[in-house]
Amino acid sequence: MPPEDAYNATPFLPSSRRSLPALRKAAAACRGCPLHHAATQTVFGAGKATARIMLVGEQPGDQEDRKGTPFVGPAGALLDRALADAGIDPAEAYLTNAVKHFKFTQSEPGKRRIHKAPTLREMTACAPWLAAELAAVKPELLVVLGATAGKALLGSSFRVTRVRGTLLEEEIHGRSQRLVPTVHPSAVLRSDDRDAAYQGLVSDLKVAARALR
Repeated sequence: MPPEDAYNATPFLPSSRRSLPALRKAAAACRGCPLHHAATQTVFGAGKATARIMLVGEQPGDQEDRKGTPFVGPAGALLDRALADAGIDPAEAYLTNAVKHFKFTQSEPGKRRIHKAPTLREMTACAPWLAAELAAVKPELLVVLGATAGKALLGSSFRVTRVRGTLLEEEIHGRSQRLVPTVHPSAVLRSDDRDAAYQGLVSDLKVAARALR
């Protein structure tokens, strides 16, 4: 049976040393679900191992898939600006995604690759990587970016509209964790009223900034 049919990344994690460099190297060879077939590469988290704040999004986008780094596309640029406007230095954060491979649809080769939301099964398969990142970084605060990331961390009943901009404390992967949910920056880019959506994101991130004081 091909390893991806098991939908479980655990066999690909390092057996002992699980520093961020070791995890990143191991993740490059992950075949824990079928998403690796179409994606260009694994896109692991990036940032300081000592970061006080970790931001978790859904999955890499087209540019992230090509470059191998999370949040380097338009949504990432908007997120950096929103963090700065909220009083959080983007360089001091650790950025990652619930799913480490880009999932997309494409009408034919050479055409634009269109983002497709990962399934619960794919998020569950990738969860060991996110758990290992949390264990390695031990952030004081998580910022959950969007519904998919929230479901990956908190379960399928999560609704970002119900709890966005609030400081919560939940058990995540075996450890008590403070977190602030908000929308994904790509939702701001898709909004009909982008200015209002952006100010809403900044307002939520200010809650995170206050929680770190």
